[in-house]
Amino acid sequence: MKLGVNIDHVATLRQARLAKEPDLVRAAVLAEKAGADGITIHLREDRRHIQDKDVYILREIVTTRLNLEMATSEDIIDIAVEVKPDMVTLVPEKREELTTEGGLNIQDKEVKEKTKKAIEKLHTAGIEVSLFIDARTDIMKIAKEIGAEFVEIHTGKYADAKTEEQRKEELKNIEDAVKAAKALKLKVNAGHGLDYKNVKDVVKIEDIVELNIGHSIVARSIFIGIEEAIKEMKRLIENV
Repeated sequence: MKLGVNIDHVATLRQARLAKEPDLVRAAVLAEKAGADGITIHLREDRRHIQDKDVYILREIVTTRLNLEMATSEDIIDIAVEVKPDMVTLVPEKREELTTEGGLNIQDKEVKEKTKKAIEKLHTAGIEVSLFIDARTDIMKIAKEIGAEFVEIHTGKYADAKTEEQRKEELKNIEDAVKAAKALKLKVNAGHGLDYKNVKDVVKIEDIVELNIGHSIVARSIFIGIEEAIKEMKRLIENV
């Protein structure tokens, strides 16, 4: 299982003062040096953290795998087509949310059609596409039908579970969703809300290619540095 490190919140800190620091490029370089298998960034419509220029610069800097999270808005699709990240992960987006609150509702006819058109345009540019979806078996067929190669399972409900019973139920939903995706020959990533405690049970699930983790790593790095924070997470993922 691989580790993709989301560095959005390094940019959040930078944008709080509209400053040059902390340097996003340095964060990406140090993350890769520490063992990150890929770098993930989310270019949101409101540009609250990652900026357009960051995407262009990081495309030149990242030597592992650049995963660009984005909504299906035309202007951002155009940027992706020009920049050509290694992967695009299509996510839902609401201006008022603090962070992505759930997966793409591709059961909705309008969302499905819009997502399909985005996938086709990205494929034309030679970009691999993943869909950020909830841990539900019934939407895997739709993801396959509209052309995604990957799905990324939203682990937020598991991470936010208030009781042990709820946590086990959500973990089972993730396991079932992974099995359903694999049966359709979809490759599976997972992420959202994972930290140094709750990641351990997710790591035990077979057939997840990569975990995308950001906030907990960046938060931990404030105290011990980004390289050590990533090394700690890598050890948790590898020593199962």
